Amino acid sequence: MARTTRTARNTGSAALAAAAALALTALTGCGAADMTRQASPYADAKGSRTVTLSVQSWVGAQANVAVAQYLLEHELGYRVDTVQIDEVPAWDALSQGRVDAILEDWGHPEQEKRYIDDKATIERGGDLGVTGHIGWFVPTYFAEEHPDVTDWKNLDKYAAEFRTAESGGKGQLLDGSPSYVTNDKALVKNLDLDYQVVFAGSEAAQITQIRQFAKEKKPFLSYWYKPQWLFEKVPMTEVELPAYEEGCDADPRKVACAYPHTPLQKFLNARFASGGGDAAAFLKKFRWTTEMQNDVALMIAEEKLTPREAAARWAKQNEATWRAWLPS
Repeated sequence: MARTTRTARNTGSAALAAAAALALTALTGCGAADMTRQASPYADAKGSRTVTLSVQSWVGAQANVAVAQYLLEHELGYRVDTVQIDEVPAWDALSQGRVDAILEDWGHPEQEKRYIDDKATIERGGDLGVTGHIGWFVPTYFAEEHPDVTDWKNLDKYAAEFRTAESGGKGQLLDGSPSYVTNDKALVKNLDLDYQVVFAGSEAAQITQIRQFAKEKKPFLSYWYKPQWLFEKVPMTEVELPAYEEGCDADPRKVACAYPHTPLQKFLNARFASGGGDAAAFLKKFRWTTEMQNDVALMIAEEKLTPREAAARWAKQNEATWRAWLPS
């Protein structure tokens, strides 16, 4: 979901992010690899019964890949390789054929123009069936005590209460990974808010911090997004930013509006889309609901099932849904 430079972190935060990263590696399961410098030998292999899927770092994206992988392997007889890669590099890898498919994209118009419209190396794979939304959230227990905090114009009134050791005397706006889609630095600047964007380093590290704040009933302001299973554990209320209008975020430096509601999309390597056989047909038909994604994500993140175990449980309980995705 970002395109900003990683900020320097203090030793404690770096350790937290490192620990969360280790946990995240465990969540992705065996077969996942860092594609920043490495290509999978299985992607774009002609005549091969192998598929390589890009898996992003947030658990909802892991849920998509887990279920797709399980069904490709158990119902269609494919070998599935998964590679962990950030959002923008994933587009480069997809174009080059180093991965075959991205199953959850939150909107990258520059990459769409370059690789779909201009180079024709990537094709659209259809809706995932889930609508994503990024926003700023405060804990509901704080919003109930201070209802006016849900209007962005009143945020400075509470800046002192959101201040942390990392925010340099300003209120803290907690973000996750710098690799996610975020307009937050521009929003803080253009709305003239007395806040500092602080990156936790990853979704897992951000969740850890949010849950610690909630445990201590402390106020916090955080970049967060739907769908996400954490809302079931830590109720949060969205802060109303200036209304989103088409084009208001066209210039990243001048953004002063809310994030849109985005139907999440799938994308396939163009050669794979036309020559990937049953696997490509299956991935184009793969479409589920927010509730289904959250069910699997919750199994992985809260129940500590491996992605493969979570996918197997979900598949057993939802055969009527996934049968419709199989090629006829």
